[in-house]
Amino acid sequence: MTSAQSPIFDNSYAKQAERFFSPQAPTTVPAPALIRINTTLAAELGIDPQWLASPEGIATMAGNHIPDGAEPIATVYAGHQFGGWNPQLGDGRAVLLGELISKNGTRYDWQLKGSGRTPYSRGGDGKSPIGPVLREYILCEAMAALKVPTTRALGAVSSGELVFRDQALPGAVFSRVAQSHIRVGTMQFFASRRDTEALQELSDYLIQRHFPDAAQASNPVLAMLDEIIARQATLIAKWQSIGFIHGVMNTDNMLLCGETIDYGPCAFMDSYDPATVFSSIDHNGRYAYGNQPSIAHWNLAQLAQALLAILDNSPDANEDSAVALAQQALDAFPELFLKAYQDIIKDKLGLSRFTEQDDTLYQDLLKLMEAEKADFTLCFRRLAELADEGACINSSVRELFEFNDSFTPWLQQWRQRLTEDTQTAAERQAHMFKANPVFIPRNHLVQEAITAAERNNDLSVFNQLVDVLKTPHTFDPAKQRYALPPKPNERVLQTFCGT
Repeated sequence: MTSAQSPIFDNSYAKQAERFFSPQAPTTVPAPALIRINTTLAAELGIDPQWLASPEGIATMAGNHIPDGAEPIATVYAGHQFGGWNPQLGDGRAVLLGELISKNGTRYDWQLKGSGRTPYSRGGDGKSPIGPVLREYILCEAMAALKVPTTRALGAVSSGELVFRDQALPGAVFSRVAQSHIRVGTMQFFASRRDTEALQELSDYLIQRHFPDAAQASNPVLAMLDEIIARQATLIAKWQSIGFIHGVMNTDNMLLCGETIDYGPCAFMDSYDPATVFSSIDHNGRYAYGNQPSIAHWNLAQLAQALLAILDNSPDANEDSAVALAQQALDAFPELFLKAYQDIIKDKLGLSRFTEQDDTLYQDLLKLMEAEKADFTLCFRRLAELADEGACINSSVRELFEFNDSFTPWLQQWRQRLTEDTQTAAERQAHMFKANPVFIPRNHLVQEAITAAERNNDLSVFNQLVDVLKTPHTFDPAKQRYALPPKPNERVLQTFCGT
């Protein structure tokens, strides 16, 4: 192996004060073996895919080899977990190996998840069974294909050892890539300690790394907060538009860069119901599908509170003025979310613009879907086909889903609304197909892949699912099993954090 084939690290967070992290090497594992690498993402990050799949690359992903230039650390943070405050969290099962600069100039973290104990493990072993690693790989890559801001899967390896939970399971390590791993809970950790110097240092770092335009504002921290709120509004709108349920929207699981992170007890909704919950630990439905926008708003309020000490930079700054600035920033979230959501919904319905009357049309559709227990994804996909029926005769989901008679009056209203729109049928359908996927990582399919790997050491089911989900908007009738909702005996009603 030549040094040119190894990744080139350019670490910045590890150069900050050590109050933000602890130096921490990953724990070695006995017999690492490749599960999968993301060759496209590796190339974007300037990593030679052949190196990544080599013994040295596999050893790096397992934590057995530290490449030149890597500076492994475990970061510290706090957070509200299901509404309850926890003052001391951190990377208890992950090590940030280092940072890479992509071909387009964007800085990314390379983190090993399931890489052993750290100072923040709180009694845990820091390991991961293979199931959560496969789930996160499947889900985050599916989200990327759906154009949702997300952490990414660079690769995964098995560890050659058993991990003990309620039973002995094969272990694995996940290579996660993110624009950064700085969370709402990172700010909360230092705010709770009244460490204003750390808050300012962290804000300056965030502005330089993620929000460079904010540096030119008269109040850079406030401008940063405004941008974080706007990114979260857009992110949650995208979640809602595809039926994604995160499952554990704690403040330590909200990245300030605006990417989705931590695919633990997450799932995609099958039949539409805003009260849908999959997480085995969400007993009161706090993080149900329909609650996600309000929970995001609540989390952002915790961020604003954490920033109060540095939010007002005026000469006569005081707590009241800082609170007023925070409240003004937070008050923008509902409208920002609604606009982002309606921009997507108009495309899902085949409209060039969204009016108040269209909101009634849309809400009526959701009520029908809930009453009829209609599949969220296939309902919208079939609607896209109806926008120009002659164009998709040979690749229709009609055999998988068709509107029953209860939808007839609504469909008549929808078709009437389309006559008032300026798009051609072909233009309308093209936008609708982009907004209405046919393949999503359905929970029973994800579980099928995990079970095959756990019980039979069979990764073919996992690999096939990942490959299908690369093109979520293109229906291939030969792959229709991946578009079908679960049969009653296939339904998976609960998901687990796992690691």
